[in-house]
Amino acid sequence: MKSVLVVCIGNICRSPMGEALIAAALPQVQVTSAGTGALVGHQADPIARKLMAERGIDIEAHRARQLTAQMCQQADLILAMDEAQRIHIGQRHPLTRGKLFRLGEVARVDIPDPYRMGRPAFEHALQLIADGAQAWAERIRKLS
Repeated sequence: MKSVLVVCIGNICRSPMGEALIAAALPQVQVTSAGTGALVGHQADPIARKLMAERGIDIEAHRARQLTAQMCQQADLILAMDEAQRIHIGQRHPLTRGKLFRLGEVARVDIPDPYRMGRPAFEHALQLIADGAQAWAERIRKLS
């Protein structure tokens, strides 16, 4: 496994946190993120940046990117935040079949969007993201 693509809607809340956590767990893997309706060029949400900094991970340099067919084609694994996103991405990008899953797949959970919901919603989402990132990192290590 050489590359992982983490996807949410705006690419400013959930996917930057997921990208950073998976990258920290799997330094040998190229991890990127994008959004299905990205706020292109925007930094990660201030609450996301603060929570990640509290974990010792800097996401200040993150800038939102729009999901493209090329990104989907190049990624070995694509992780969406919820079932609706997974279906949407699969319909728009049929070549993702077999490599598109939810970040919370192992625990069978969707990760709710904390955008404009305050710190408690971000903390909840981050915990689910961290659990999912750890589960996927373990799976990827076993495959390597």
